Amino acid sequence: MNIEKLREYCLSMKAVSESFPFDEEILVFKVLDKMFLLTNITGELRMNVKCEPEKAIELRETYLSVLPGYHMNKKYWNTVVIDGSISDKQLEEWINDSYDEVVKKMSKKKQNELGNL
Repeated sequence: MNIEKLREYCLSMKAVSESFPFDEEILVFKVLDKMFLLTNITGELRMNVKCEPEKAIELRETYLSVLPGYHMNKKYWNTVVIDGSISDKQLEEWINDSYDEVVKKMSKKKQNELGNL
């Protein structure tokens, strides 16, 4: 996966927006204004995704390219080095999981709003 495919995949999801809230190198994807993924647009491609705490640890123990979330709450976030060692299908699954984790923490009102889009 490259940055263009990553961006295209994230933007294909319901109610997703993108922005550069931190600097011009960190691209953030949000669902209804809640961050579910961030990635760098220069250098070695990496993405931070949200996980259930047990799954976050399991993935780190299973994959060398999955690390504790850089500059994030390491209990919930993983940094994934996108170096070709993990399939695009698996990366997409983790993106979906991150999106779902963020949505399930939203208020019922926001979840209903999302469902009506």
